[in-house]
Amino acid sequence: MNSLPEDMENTLTGSQSSHASVRDVHSINPTQLMARIESYEGREKKGISDVRRTFCLFVTFDLLFVTLLWIIELNVNGGIENTLEKEVVQYDYYSSYFDIFLLAVFRFKVLILAYAVCRLRHWWAIALTTAVTSAFLLAKVILSKLFSQGAFGYVLPIISFILAWIETWFLDFKVLPQEAEEENRLLIVQDASERAALIPGGLSDGSENEAEEKQDSEKPLLEL
Repeated sequence: MNSLPEDMENTLTGSQSSHASVRDVHSINPTQLMARIESYEGREKKGISDVRRTFCLFVTFDLLFVTLLWIIELNVNGGIENTLEKEVVQYDYYSSYFDIFLLAVFRFKVLILAYAVCRLRHWWAIALTTAVTSAFLLAKVILSKLFSQGAFGYVLPIISFILAWIETWFLDFKVLPQEAEEENRLLIVQDASERAALIPGGLSDGSENEAEEKQDSEKPLLEL
């Protein structure tokens, strides 16, 4: 006799849970869902996300900053024209800063092509530029005579190295995860919208009334 009320209570609990989940599905506002979908689709139509645009701006800053430092170095060491001819026309790996500037151009072209033009969603391009930059700068610092040429012998290699690794961190921990999260949200919202479209509008109220009537009819059995 004691097991009968327990079975009935378990049945009632399961019934209430199922009706609660139905109410959750039916309570979705189609207008809000469509607004969210339009918002996500609007971001897709822009072609590039805000965080990716920020990354591309930082890559551009990398090139401009290294170029500015190189021009200052040219002007400090005897004038731009004379030093430019010495570092470019008479290029010497052991004493010229021209290759550090070309390294910044290399990073800019590869990263903009990969993540702005092709909109790549993988880390291999940034891994390539960072690996090439790190290897080249380490070799140049060890083999060259930059440290004997004043402060720029320290500044340009260190700045280039730091900027390359900041770009790697920003893409790997900000751009790619945030874009993946936004894509998952869009899929969830679209799936909920499709489910809501298949459910008649008045079914929610009917389900709630049916659940309440069933609960009222089963209360006397529980009291026994």
